[in-house]
Amino acid sequence: MTSPPTIAVDAMGGDHGPNVVVTGALSAARRFGIHVLLFGNEPAIQAALGQRDTEGVLVDVVGTTDDIRMDDHPAQAVRRKRDSSLVRAIQAVKDGDAAAMVSAGNSGAVMAGSLMTFGRIEGIDRPAIASYMPTVSGRVLVLDLGAVTDPKPAILVQFALMGQIYSRYVLDVANPSIGLLSNGEEPGKGNQLTLAAHQLLKETPGIRFHGNVEGKDIPLGTVDIVVTDGFTGNVALKTAEGTATLLFEILRAELSSSVLRKLASLLLRPAFRSMRSRLDYAEVGGAPLLGVAGTAIIAHGRSNERAIENAIGVALRSSEQHLPARIAERIGTATHPAAVINGVPTNRLSI
Repeated sequence: MTSPPTIAVDAMGGDHGPNVVVTGALSAARRFGIHVLLFGNEPAIQAALGQRDTEGVLVDVVGTTDDIRMDDHPAQAVRRKRDSSLVRAIQAVKDGDAAAMVSAGNSGAVMAGSLMTFGRIEGIDRPAIASYMPTVSGRVLVLDLGAVTDPKPAILVQFALMGQIYSRYVLDVANPSIGLLSNGEEPGKGNQLTLAAHQLLKETPGIRFHGNVEGKDIPLGTVDIVVTDGFTGNVALKTAEGTATLLFEILRAELSSSVLRKLASLLLRPAFRSMRSRLDYAEVGGAPLLGVAGTAIIAHGRSNERAIENAIGVALRSSEQHLPARIAERIGTATHPAAVINGVPTNRLSI
C-alpha cells in the first residue's frame, strides 16, 4: 500500500500561534488524506491537538527548541536558529521526509532558508513569490509578490517562464497569456525596467506575451499571468486585500442602515457569502516560492484555519506536479537572442 504524501508545517508561524495552525493542518490532513508533520514547541502543539478530534488523521509532531519571529532578520535567523520550526520544516523537504513545507511565519526567512537549503534551480537567478488574485471571471496569477524588489529585466522573463509552468500544471491553464505590469498599455510606457523587460518578453519564444497591462487589468482578468517586480507586486496585493475589506465594510454598513435594507440583506445573504468566498485571501491559502529546488509555500501572516488548510492544499498540488523539475526543464530550453553574460552571447536567459 502506497504511503500518503507528507507535508511539513511550521506550527509556530503566523500571527495567531499554533492553535490556528494545528486546526488548519488537521482539516487539511482529513480533507486531502495526507500525512502532516507539525514542527514546533511540542507541549504547545500537543495541547492544541488534545483539544481537537484527531481520530483517523495522520499527524505527527516534531519538537523544536526555537522559533523565528516576524521581526527577526531573515538570513541571520536562519543561520542562528537551526532548530527552529521553520528551518526544520524546510530541512525535512531537503531530507526527503516531506514533499513540501508550509509556513505562515517570516516570509523572508522562508525565502532565505529555502535558498540556503534547496539552492536555486539552474538557470534561475532569483526566486519569485507567486499567487493568484480574483478577477471578474476567474483568477490571475501575479508574480513577484515580494521576493525581489529590484530585479533586472531578464529576471522578469524568468518570472514569466516560471509563472507559465505554475499556471499550466497547477492552475490548469494550458497556454496562459502573460502581461507586464506598467503605467500604460502602450509599449513605450513604463520605467527603465519595464521598457527593457517588454522588449525581452516580446522576443522570448514559447510564451504568449500580451504586452503591457495596467493595474485595472488585474481584477478585470485581461491576462492569465501578470509579471512585475516584488515591490510593485506586493503593493498591488495589499491594495487588493484592503479594497476587498473596504467593500465588505461599506456593504455591511449600508445594509444595516434601515429595516428595509436589513430585510433585503437576508434574501441576498447567499450571494454575499459567495462574493466573500471569491475575495477572501483564505481561499487562496498560500503562495509558492518559485525558482528554488524544493517546494515551499508561504502563507499569509494573519492566516486563519481555512487559509492554513488551503495553503497545505497548494503545497500538495505543487509537489504532485514536481514544479522544480518542470521549471528546470522549461528554463533549460529557453533561449533569447539578447541574452549576454560578461559580454559573450549565450542561450542562457540570465542577467
